Amino acid sequence: MAETLLKVENLKKYFPIRAGVFQRTVGYVKAVDDVSFELKEGETLGFVGESGCGKSTTGRTILRLLDKTDGKVYFEGKDIFKLSKNELRNTRPKMQIIFQDPYSSLNPRMTVGEIIGEALVDHGIVSKGEVKDRVMEAIEMCGLAPYHIRRYPHEFSGGQRQRIGIARALALNPKFIVCDEPVSALDVSIQSQIVNLLSDLQAKFGFSYMFISHDLSVVKHISHRVGVMYLGSLVELADKHELYKNPLHPYTKALLSAVPIPDPTLKRERIILQGDIPSPANPPSGCKFHTRCPYKMDKCSKEIPQFKDVGNGHFVACHLV
Repeated sequence: MAETLLKVENLKKYFPIRAGVFQRTVGYVKAVDDVSFELKEGETLGFVGESGCGKSTTGRTILRLLDKTDGKVYFEGKDIFKLSKNELRNTRPKMQIIFQDPYSSLNPRMTVGEIIGEALVDHGIVSKGEVKDRVMEAIEMCGLAPYHIRRYPHEFSGGQRQRIGIARALALNPKFIVCDEPVSALDVSIQSQIVNLLSDLQAKFGFSYMFISHDLSVVKHISHRVGVMYLGSLVELADKHELYKNPLHPYTKALLSAVPIPDPTLKRERIILQGDIPSPANPPSGCKFHTRCPYKMDKCSKEIPQFKDVGNGHFVACHLV
């Protein structure tokens, strides 16, 4: 069995709402609310859910790009929020992120070689004389040509820019990479190339991915396990085959019913959720999904369901299970 690389316990991230002349805090947006999971070495954990459910905020908080409100994050057995400044600096190269937007995530004033090599120099991972060789190795692994290191971001297409972003993360030889919707801004043909590239690199180097996406087909292709988020909380987490074959949470069933089937002779019953997504600043009491759930019971509006294992590592937070 692979070792646990990342362990998240009851992670919360609230953003204050300020109002009035003195900008007093009048409430909180509960972007991430009590999220717990583990990630093994060499594993890909997919995260899916509607926009605003807290997927990206979870990933950024784990990387300490955002400060937590509560909870713990253990990376290689160490709580990253208790690391000293020097310890955190030494840990940074091991935890990288591939951003969603390949246009705004690259500095337009720097060449590709400078973009990829910047962190190598800053962290002293290689000597200045070896930087170019490491940069060349990274861009070739990502399907770019050696002469591209002298060009600027505006000279590349969206797919090529995303490859540069991937090369920037790979150059540091990380162990854990947050892929924050890395293919959502790309054409479908380019999406498949990037997903296959990430899979090939994982097979070769043993990276662990947290893969955030809206596309359930892409998540099924690249992930080993899949977590479903709703309004800041995980509602279901299971092996991808188990989740797609036997979804237990009503929200997961609704999401999967919207996935197109590439066979015109087959039809799937479409589950249309009623009502709007509640505000994360004022989430419903009890189960957060009960305001849109077609199977809700009386206790759904009063009791918060526990996120529990119902067998074979299949976790779900629902009173119906």
